Amino acid sequence: MTTKDRAGNFQNKLLCLGIKDWKPNRHTTNLFIGIFVSFPVTLALPVDALQVQVVPTNPALGDTLSVVINLDNPNNGSNPSVAIGEKIYPAFAIAPNKYRALVPTTPLEKAGTRTIKISGDGQVQNLAVKIGTRKFPVQRITLPPGKAGVDATEYELKRVAAFKALETPQKYWNGPFLKPNAGRISTIYGVRRYYNGTFAKDYYHRGVDYAGAAGSPVTAPAAGRVALVGRVSQGFRVHGNVVGIDHGQGVTSIFMHLSRINVKEGDTVKAGQVIGAVGSTGAATGPHLHWGLYVNGQSVDPVPWRNKVFD
Repeated sequence: MTTKDRAGNFQNKLLCLGIKDWKPNRHTTNLFIGIFVSFPVTLALPVDALQVQVVPTNPALGDTLSVVINLDNPNNGSNPSVAIGEKIYPAFAIAPNKYRALVPTTPLEKAGTRTIKISGDGQVQNLAVKIGTRKFPVQRITLPPGKAGVDATEYELKRVAAFKALETPQKYWNGPFLKPNAGRISTIYGVRRYYNGTFAKDYYHRGVDYAGAAGSPVTAPAAGRVALVGRVSQGFRVHGNVVGIDHGQGVTSIFMHLSRINVKEGDTVKAGQVIGAVGSTGAATGPHLHWGLYVNGQSVDPVPWRNKVFD
């Protein structure tokens, strides 16, 4: 094909684009032919955007944020990453090319906007999420002079800390969590305290208390693996007889002050299965069940997990 023929074809292409008055010369002909050779290649390159969904849409302090990420082209099977500031939260596979990271919020934080940085498929996306404020009840406790509380043993603290830090890739639970005891809730999550007029800045009630009768059954709120069993005889002076269930993917439940333990470490339990009985062992003034739910090591409100599905 001659240069004149190529120029003629090129002019027809311009007419299709609405460009009428074009007169070719040697330099512009070569220039535009080069553009049309490379232009379709550029358009053919896929442009994949990270697909991210964060729920709940209006979170408040104590809520768990679910960050779901869809990857069109997973990079060598590596999981995406989710970070807020310097803190990185693990993202686990929940379906083909679909990942989810759970981000905890607590009463010790300040309400406001969080910037969530999501990385995957060679891309980075920053999402601004507003965390609403929430009023937590306040208790004022007066201790007599010289009154000392019960101190946890070093063994107890190490075992519990290791349990709360679990990040098992497998997801055991399915659907909403169940109520672990039939008793009424006597103390809600997040209660703050003053001791002798001084505000305890680092304290909040890390769980929900059920005023169940002594000996009443305690059941697993969701499926999981028993990863912690501790007894007063082993030095669990604060927690008392305790059972910890690993639900997988950074979610754990702890059940304190039990009078009886029906499971052993390594057992796999189903939702609703009896794991023990209500008691008053450890630092408890009377029979009740303390259920603490932890997400990536931080205590979150268990109630939304009973009302919503974090699948």
